[in-house]
This record gives sequence, C-alpha cells and structure tokens, in this order.
Amino acid sequence: MTEDQLKLTGAAVIALALLAAGATVAWVWQANAYGKVMATNEASRQADLASIANAGAEQARNALAKQHDAEQHLAALDQTATEQKVKANAENETLRRAVADGARRLRIAGSCGAGGGSVPDAASATGVGDAGTVELSDAARRSVFDIRAGIIADQAALRAAQAYIRDVCR
Repeated sequence: MTEDQLKLTGAAVIALALLAAGATVAWVWQANAYGKVMATNEASRQADLASIANAGAEQARNALAKQHDAEQHLAALDQTATEQKVKANAENETLRRAVADGARRLRIAGSCGAGGGSVPDAASATGVGDAGTVELSDAARRSVFDIRAGIIADQAALRAAQAYIRDVCR
C-alpha cells in the first residue's frame, strides 16, 4: 500500500471512529433525555394515583358516615315507634281488663229509628226508639278489643313508615 492509501485509510478509520463516538454520545444523551421524561411521567402518574386513592378514601369515609347517621336515626325512629305502640297496646289491655272485670262498660253508639232500616214501623203507641242499651257478648267484646289492637298496630306501622320515608330516605 502506498502512503497515500494509508493516509486515506487512516482518515477513513478516524472518520468512522469519530462517527461511532458521535453516535454513541447521541445515543447516551437521547437515552438520558428519555429517562428524565419517563421519570417525570412516572412521578406524575404516582401523584395522580395518590390523588385518586385519596378521593376514593374520602368518598368511602363520607358514605360510611352517612350510613352510620342513617342507622342511628332509624334506630331512634324505631325506638319511638315501639314505645308508642307499647303504650297504646298497654292502654288497650287496661281497657280490655276493665271491661272484663266490670269496672268499665263498652259502649257502642247507635240508634234504631222506627222508620228506617229493617225495623218495621210500630202501629201502636208502644215503640222501641232509642230507649235501651245493647250489651255485647264476651266474644263480641273481645273481638272489639282485638280489632282495636289491630288498628293500633296498623297505625304504628304507618307512622313508622311515614317517619322513615320523611326522615331517613330524604
């Protein structure tokens, strides 16, 4: 090989070495830049995840607090309704015993008109009118108080449902 060829080959090798070194430096610089971008993106992603987790935890705490308040309010409503029902049933039982013992009388208001209903008109001066009272049998008296107890239970259930809808289901 001639000296000119050697110089040309040396220059080509140096040029290739410089080109390879430049490519290596560019590669390292680019990788470093991508690393910084990826680190920034990861930090942003972690911050977003933490924000989402905190918001979810806050919503869960609020939902649990609301549920707890509703349960407490429902328990108070239930206690009030139960107390009212027990009081009304006790009064009904007191009346039932008083009537059974003869201390009180069960009166059912009514009238028998001479010209109405299925009672025939009396032709004579002696008429039935509203002069007497009607005594109920023991079974009929028990039935009246049983019906009253059912009405008390139904009214208590209705009041409890209305209070629940008005106060808890808001």
